[in-house]
Amino acid sequence: MLQIAPNTPLFEVVGARVPALRRLEKMGIKTVRDLLWHFPTRYEDFTKVYPVAELEPGQQATITGIVEDIQSKHSWRRGMSIVEATIADESGSIRAVWFNQPYVANVLKTGRAANFAGKASVSEEGEIYLNNPVYEVIRMRNQADGNGQEMNHTARLVPVYPETRGLTSRGIRFVTQILFKKNPALKEWIPAEVLAEFKFPELNEAIHSIHFPRQIEDATVARARFSFEELFLLQILNMQQKMKLAAERAPVIKADVERVKTMLARLPFELTHSQKQSLWEIIQDIEKARPMNRLLQGDVGSGKTVVAAVAAVIAAENGMQTAFMAPTEILARQHFETMKKFFAALAQGDAAQPAIGLITGSSAHIFYGKELESKTTKPEFYKKVAAGEVSIIFGTHALIQKAMEFSALGLVIIDEQHRFGVRQRAELNAKKDAGRGGNGTAKSGGAPIPHFLSMSATPIPRTLMLSVFGDLDLSLITELPAGRKEIKTEIVPPLKRTATYNFIRAQIKEGRQAFVICPRIDAEEETEAETKPGGMHAAAAKKLELKSVKEEYDKLSTKIFPDLRIAMLHGQMKPGEKEAVMKKFKGREFDILVATSVVEVGVDVPNASIMMIEGADRFGLAQLYQFRGRVGRGEYQSYCFLMADSQAAAANARLKAITEAKNGFELAEKDLALRGPGQFFGHVQTGLPDVAMEALRDPELVKNSREAAIRTLAADPQLKKNPPLRKRMEEFRARVHQE
Repeated sequence: MLQIAPNTPLFEVVGARVPALRRLEKMGIKTVRDLLWHFPTRYEDFTKVYPVAELEPGQQATITGIVEDIQSKHSWRRGMSIVEATIADESGSIRAVWFNQPYVANVLKTGRAANFAGKASVSEEGEIYLNNPVYEVIRMRNQADGNGQEMNHTARLVPVYPETRGLTSRGIRFVTQILFKKNPALKEWIPAEVLAEFKFPELNEAIHSIHFPRQIEDATVARARFSFEELFLLQILNMQQKMKLAAERAPVIKADVERVKTMLARLPFELTHSQKQSLWEIIQDIEKARPMNRLLQGDVGSGKTVVAAVAAVIAAENGMQTAFMAPTEILARQHFETMKKFFAALAQGDAAQPAIGLITGSSAHIFYGKELESKTTKPEFYKKVAAGEVSIIFGTHALIQKAMEFSALGLVIIDEQHRFGVRQRAELNAKKDAGRGGNGTAKSGGAPIPHFLSMSATPIPRTLMLSVFGDLDLSLITELPAGRKEIKTEIVPPLKRTATYNFIRAQIKEGRQAFVICPRIDAEEETEAETKPGGMHAAAAKKLELKSVKEEYDKLSTKIFPDLRIAMLHGQMKPGEKEAVMKKFKGREFDILVATSVVEVGVDVPNASIMMIEGADRFGLAQLYQFRGRVGRGEYQSYCFLMADSQAAAANARLKAITEAKNGFELAEKDLALRGPGQFFGHVQTGLPDVAMEALRDPELVKNSREAAIRTLAADPQLKKNPPLRKRMEEFRARVHQE
């Protein structure tokens, strides 16, 4: 007898000839687990069976009847096939109509008993009829309502699944029901006391309830259980990571407090209270012999880079190297330039001045201080880093190339770390030492691992902080530097567009500059259209007025501002081209920069005072917040214009939120509620399925999963007492860390 395990191929269980199998495979559903965890998105309520005579217009209902007559015909005028049937029960009869489903006539023969579920529609003549009803033939009839036969598509809560072309929810229900009849036994792995505490159903019961619930409450509780279990695993993973790091060795990086005070006093500005607090937390961490694992979070322009720069200089003065990784060349160069600007203040004193380097996909540079900068070849750059001649190295993915070896890597700093995959972060962290270990110790299998500091200007809601970033300690920069003016933000309706253009022209004539952000590069159709349940057709959505960079650039430069200097920037340009455009824009050689979201992070142009965002309703709040943070970085009053095409209430609510939110963290909470966590971290990035990503909206569920994980690990740190849980953790760890 076939032993059905979660990894058993579907074809072995349901039979290789089931037509839906091939299409399920195209959706990535190949095993028993794949199908069982392909959860419904909603349920059609066809639970109540009505007599035909009691049907009312607009009613969702199931009727049970006999097919008295059925005919198939072709409407040449409409270009479609039509099947019409007369369905009768003891109370009366009703007409049912199916469009472009000619096979229905082959299934519903005259005299056959069946259930019919759907919406009761009204014809132009006032006749009530069933329009494209779901049907289910009754093969075992103990009573008139079909008792004695398990119904899949009618007379119950009917699951509606994510579908694909050629595979409907009906087909998925058919295969799922075949699987359930084989009684697959799934081994429970959540500790019994945890299930009891939160009143969650046992695994096999929950799986059946989420697919074929008797009542909607059963499905709700089952979905909560599956949401909880993914968060529970994630919390355990985070805590195990913390425990593992606590057992590792890291280089001890000592900070001379008086020396740090001298550095800070030489800066052209005074650090805010939260900048000083964050720096102090970092210093305390790197002085310990266990690795720091900290997230430095603050609004755009709050001064995270200078805090990280001080930590990097402290590491350099201890003979340690710092790798500073950014997701884009623009951002990597920005950090490099910021470090150069503060270099004289931070690196003065008796200690040897560290050299700083920049390596990207296109070039390599080394800065020695006092305006001494040289461009070098990549092989020469790698050689100098390996020899310890460059102390602070800025870069993109070039930092994790095989050729890059460090002499004594003591600190790893990653900006906008959620933009990197787990693998890239791990590779950089694993670089360790190329020759000698930290503080001169010989490199060996037990060599110290570097301290880790992540930076993010993307405001992260507390629920995400406790789950996705639960293994990180948190430092917050909550204030903006002194003298920064509030950015005036306005939602611009179509009728005010001309007035807004006139205002921008006036600002530029006064010497300011402007960004214009567009969602896409090209206006052409990019992918084959697909239809999603309950959603608009993709082709129609693409025809909405999403401004493209090229179209907008042509319009502004030839029709709106022909007398102004306008440049274009997008992700398909070569790195050298992007760098040249940004350099000229910052040097005031252009008045307006038309760009994609490539300028979302890392662009610092103090003279730019206007941010105009086309199709603003197409962006998430966190992204809009990032865009807005590109202006207001100088002494001038700055403005952000949200040009919205959509009149949808939801879009207007989101845009209004950005004009009202007091800070980025408040805005992030609203964005999480409105759009979901997938906007902060891609599903592939976290490895979490949809059900868990949605669960991150629920603070109570996150809190409960965290507390349960703490208690579970306190009682059984290695999970030796619960082999099924240990196995699930191994599978989960592999899934989350897959790129």
